[in-house]
Amino acid sequence: MKFAIIKERKNPPDRRVVFSPSKLAEAQKQFPEAIFKVESSNIRVFTDEQYRNAGFEVVNDVSDCDVMLGVKEVPINALIPNKKYFFFSHTIKKQPYNRKLLQAILEKNIELHDHETIVNAQGFRLIGFGRYAGIVGAYNGFRAWGLKYNTWQLPKAGPLPNQEALISELNNLKLPNIKILLTGSGKVAKGAQEMLDAMQVKSVTVSDYLNKNFTEPVYCNIDVLDYNIRKDSKVLDNQDFFNNPQDYQSNFMRFAKVTDYYIAGHFYGDGAPYLYTRSDVKSPDFNIKVVADISCDVDGPVATTLRASTIADPIYGYNPETETEIDFTSEKAITVMAVDNLPCELPQDASEGFGDMFLKEVIPAFFNNDANGVLQRSKMTENQKLTENFSYLQGYINGN
Repeated sequence: MKFAIIKERKNPPDRRVVFSPSKLAEAQKQFPEAIFKVESSNIRVFTDEQYRNAGFEVVNDVSDCDVMLGVKEVPINALIPNKKYFFFSHTIKKQPYNRKLLQAILEKNIELHDHETIVNAQGFRLIGFGRYAGIVGAYNGFRAWGLKYNTWQLPKAGPLPNQEALISELNNLKLPNIKILLTGSGKVAKGAQEMLDAMQVKSVTVSDYLNKNFTEPVYCNIDVLDYNIRKDSKVLDNQDFFNNPQDYQSNFMRFAKVTDYYIAGHFYGDGAPYLYTRSDVKSPDFNIKVVADISCDVDGPVATTLRASTIADPIYGYNPETETEIDFTSEKAITVMAVDNLPCELPQDASEGFGDMFLKEVIPAFFNNDANGVLQRSKMTENQKLTENFSYLQGYINGN
């Protein structure tokens, strides 16, 4: 079996890679029967020379390989027919901008495995960059606070080498006595929490957060049943919320009344109540001043997120009165950071972590006859057709 680490060709450039040189060497050691080749690239965070020094062949043509390993969408003209591909295709939610890509994948008889579809038997994702989105998102939110109030000037995350460097910058700050709210319980929220804990911001209970004043900055990490309540007032469990979101309504405003900086690290499911609406933001009780929306569901459950922002221009302002964008330094503005590709700003750490997961969860499946069904579940296309799990995309492919 021949694997290729392919060059990232999407614009703007993405410097991440599925396997760093050291992690690829680890894969080679674990699976000596595998052949790994690296397609030459002048943009990825690890140089061609680093891969050569780790013992790998770096080439301009990988068409003799069986499995192509990438991060972002592969341009249609770069797809090699009759191969297995792994990358984020951004098609599973019927994203209109990638319909032609999925059509081309079928035409070229490519077996596509989207990184988002690599799940365990219970349907939980096994790999991703979520932790790094949380790490960078929390950092960017503090950067936005400093720029809004002209209190500190944090450098952009991108030029800094790793998480340790981000933490070092944050630990130079003298935070005011603010209340910081973090939503979520998955990898994104855990990444953000790592940063708050590294800054030694005190973690407090929901009750204390809502009812007490503090003489130091504090944060509270809340999950879905903290900010949603059943309409019939029954107290059930998280699974009931996920199964029956229509039976719930948001109880988030009790947090919005006392929060200064909000980090949105939750997963939002279809049909769930919005955390807060544009009408909520108009309320004099709405106290949030800075929002780091890592989840970045545009025009959705975090009503201040009007659009995704960019790494080059990550911050904008939301005017509650007009429900429109304004300068984020305006007194009227709620300052919003809503970059939707945050892990790109931490390419070295993100690549190392992603490779850890990919080596543990995916590569063994090629050599153990897919004992855990990972490849079978993640396979979106085969023999120029959608697989059964992804047959719901047929109308999307047809242009409906």
